Amino acid sequence: MPSIFAVTLPFFALVLCGYLAARRGVLPESAIPGLNGYVLYFALPCMLFRFGAETPLFDLLNPVVLAVYVAAALLIVFFTIAVTMNERVGLKDAAFGALVAAFPNTGFMGVPLLVALLGSAAAGPVISSILADFFITSTLCLALAQAAGAAAAGGTADAAGASARQAALRALRAALGNPLPWSIALGAVFSVTGLTLPGPVAKVVEMLAASASPVALFTIGVVLWRSSQHAHTRTPVADYLPVALIKLFVHPLLVFLLGGAALSLGAPLTKFQLVVLTLAAALPSASNVSLLTERYGADSGRVARIIMSSTVLAFGSFSGLAWLFGVNPG
Repeated sequence: MPSIFAVTLPFFALVLCGYLAARRGVLPESAIPGLNGYVLYFALPCMLFRFGAETPLFDLLNPVVLAVYVAAALLIVFFTIAVTMNERVGLKDAAFGALVAAFPNTGFMGVPLLVALLGSAAAGPVISSILADFFITSTLCLALAQAAGAAAAGGTADAAGASARQAALRALRAALGNPLPWSIALGAVFSVTGLTLPGPVAKVVEMLAASASPVALFTIGVVLWRSSQHAHTRTPVADYLPVALIKLFVHPLLVFLLGGAALSLGAPLTKFQLVVLTLAAALPSASNVSLLTERYGADSGRVARIIMSSTVLAFGSFSGLAWLFGVNPG
């Protein structure tokens, strides 16, 4: 356990540093878009490109890994909506709650953390989960949220369906406009063809990739602080803590059970890949979902509290799960 904490503690400490820097005014709120832009358009694409180029294509796009992860994500989405809707939480807010219950922070936190714990072989399954969340989980939840919004505005069932389709198309366009999938795809091309970057270009990519982990973790903390500042509603604990617990405990358990079933049926899934997928699902909620809730007019306060709770609790729950799996960082 001490060896696991030796890896996870610095990661979560950097998140705390970002939160405190923003809270104390060391980093002004006006600087947050620039910091987020650096991570999203420079550092993380370079890191994912390097992992993609160094990972066999089948490990990046293993159909069994994708099927297990997507099936678990879809079940978590509908389960979360079913158990959280009440007189205070309508379908729109329940859909965004389901998104943070099924969408772990694999991009900003998961890839560097799991590679640090398990080695570079962990990158393949994690990258598969990123692609699934970008193109399937987020698209589904945004479509449900938009349909609920149209229905609440008094629209017909046909209008709600059309609104959902439009939201799904917008989500897919946003995913295609995100540089992360394209950096993964470019890395895969280099992996398949054996191409290499020229020396000076490779050095620039290496330097940017090296900055991805600390800056991304710092940015998570900053975004968490910003979300708490823009949360103008008082959310009962019963409306956000259960979703954080679904994220940290139910989601990884479901991935583990589905993956174990696939493994027992002889599917081409290794125990190592199953451990990586389960730990990826055990990560805290993706922090950028709070920005989506503001854009779509959902209850950003509730989502911010879910993300904050899952991030705080994940230090113990994620580290404990890694210990149960017998992870021994080298």
